[in-house]
Amino acid sequence: MCGIVGVLGEHEVAPILVEALKRLEYRGYDSAGIATINNDRLDRRRAVGKLVNLSDLLVHQPLAGKAGIGHTRWATHGAPTEANAHPHRSGPVAVVHNGIIENYRALRAELAAAGIGHETDTDTETVALLTHHNMQQGLTAEAAVRATIARLEGAYALCFLFDGEPDLLIAARKGSPLAIGHGEGEMFVGSDAIALAPMTDRITYLEEGDIAIVTRTSLTITDAHGRLANRPVKTIEIANARVDKAGHKHFMAKEIAEQPSVIGAALTHYLSADGRDIILPAAMPDFAKVDQMTMTACGTAFYACLTAKYWFEQLARLPVEVDIASEFRYREPPVSPGTLALFVSQSGETADTLAALRYCTGRAERILSVVNVPESSIARESDLALPILAGAEIGVASTKAFTAQLTVLLLLALKAARQRGHLDADRLADLLSSLRALPSALNNALEANAEIRIVARLLSTSDNALFLGRGLMYPLALEGALKLKEISYIHAEAYASGELKHGPIALVDETMPVIVMAPCDALFDKTVSNMQEVMARGGRILLVSDARGIAKAGGGVWQAVKMPEIDPILSPILYALPAQLLAYHTAVAKGTDVDQPRNLAKSVTVE
Repeated sequence: MCGIVGVLGEHEVAPILVEALKRLEYRGYDSAGIATINNDRLDRRRAVGKLVNLSDLLVHQPLAGKAGIGHTRWATHGAPTEANAHPHRSGPVAVVHNGIIENYRALRAELAAAGIGHETDTDTETVALLTHHNMQQGLTAEAAVRATIARLEGAYALCFLFDGEPDLLIAARKGSPLAIGHGEGEMFVGSDAIALAPMTDRITYLEEGDIAIVTRTSLTITDAHGRLANRPVKTIEIANARVDKAGHKHFMAKEIAEQPSVIGAALTHYLSADGRDIILPAAMPDFAKVDQMTMTACGTAFYACLTAKYWFEQLARLPVEVDIASEFRYREPPVSPGTLALFVSQSGETADTLAALRYCTGRAERILSVVNVPESSIARESDLALPILAGAEIGVASTKAFTAQLTVLLLLALKAARQRGHLDADRLADLLSSLRALPSALNNALEANAEIRIVARLLSTSDNALFLGRGLMYPLALEGALKLKEISYIHAEAYASGELKHGPIALVDETMPVIVMAPCDALFDKTVSNMQEVMARGGRILLVSDARGIAKAGGGVWQAVKMPEIDPILSPILYALPAQLLAYHTAVAKGTDVDQPRNLAKSVTVE
């Protein structure tokens, strides 16, 4: 969601803040602002829309100072206006915030009774007002912040800046991630390491309930109980925090193209030297002793879990429940002691997934997570976290993280099948051999890029689309529809192909494109029957299949996109690429913002 940055530096801080905020654009935002201290006085600049608007403003109304805070806001309380943009200020206090203060109305009413009014629609302004009020009662800046935080309910990452305190930032974290960067005579605060990477590679991650007092030469952290906390300083890999398009027009295009190498890196990490076995950490539970699994995630990661359900149940004969994280915790499902609870999240900070994990803690036998950020909250609170090794993913619409999640989940399913006695060593070796060839197949799939671009131009004139898939292709159809919705704003729905005649076929006419994801597998003949039902009603079929499937489908198909032939078990990973490319080129044809689609955020850290 929102991006936070704070700097206590040796140089003019405004351009440093703006540059750091650019690295946080991927989180999603609709306004931005910075505040600095110059000659012991706070000042700020804010603008609606893209960061370039803030940059333009700073050219005409520059801000001096070597200490400051910055923010990219994704609107929750109040429309995206300059008044509602962060930083918020009350007297000597400026604050930036990611999260939601759930009791802000009660606090606002309390402040109003004391004669303190509000000027914005935001919950964050209440934090600044209450801190200012506490300082008026004679409290120091630090004591005033602690008194304020004690009153807050909800989720927050906060960073405070004060008049007359050019060597002080106060940061606090509950429910939203926040990191402290260590420099030489400089200190930094950021929503994640990506924002801080150009300034430092030494990072301290705040834990739940921490409050950090930051100066240029010191860092003091207290935990949720007010006790001094010694959080470690970790060195991050700068290469993992690189943010550039590498010659591509969009980050999404770059990240689609990176998938063969990303999958190759994951396989190198998890396979034995001879490639015939899967190597997992010693702390990994023995699947032979697991009675059932529950898998929980949001968005694209949820569709990765739906795909993995097929793998675990078909290959390992292990019962799996899959839940949307935002529903799981409120459904309050019983979790039996023999359950392995698995959580999937690219950022590792997804609020609903983290809440579901905490619900399972103490109930499930083990907590396992599949994440892209090893230092994330979900990773730290799991018994074991398995990295997908995708590197920084900047495009809001997940691409390489999705296929990397699928790869790691498939490896887990294969390991489970072997440990549970449903897969012998030779069959496992055959499947792993196919997996090792997957990066090559992905490269071949990318060769359909020009062909898909042409099809996408035709699709871009449609207002609606249907996606169909059977078996392992059903979750992939769901993901394809989500991708198209996310970045092209075309209304799209996905169905299991067999459900077509149970209602959705009523939508089919000559204006309705129907995208069918269908490798020539054991279910293909049934899929062809469903395609015939669509074509008989004038629907336009876009078939994504291999050469055998396209030939077998016969005439009447509107458009066809050819994929390489592959073991059906691996088809969801391969067929993710044409789904992504179709959405990407459709969005480009429509002229939408591919990397930062409207209303969306990369990391959803609030409920």
